Amino acid sequence: MYIVTGGRSESGDDPDSLLLDLVTLVVARSTAAAPGHSPEHAALLRVCQHPISVAEISAHLGLPFSAVTVLLRDLSAGGLVELRHTREAQRQAAADPDVETLKALIDGLQRL
Repeated sequence: MYIVTGGRSESGDDPDSLLLDLVTLVVARSTAAAPGHSPEHAALLRVCQHPISVAEISAHLGLPFSAVTVLLRDLSAGGLVELRHTREAQRQAAADPDVETLKALIDGLQRL
């Protein structure tokens, strides 16, 4: 894996990289890797034509999770893939509660 990742265990200072986990969904924005990208980058883009989790990518390509995350961060930094973070979505939902649900909850509590 040292050769696949160029000896890296991380890629850059991308703040989104902290959220990259096994269930993060990935979708390719492009079908072709940029010049200088490895064959693994190109294979990753082919696998990601439809939303797919990082765990599934790892299984399809036969690469460890750590190597896949390095490659994904490279592609994300170049704008070639979109990362859909599940934790981010959960935090957003918690931060913006549904007003109708809150009203129904208050009404129910008042009836008690």
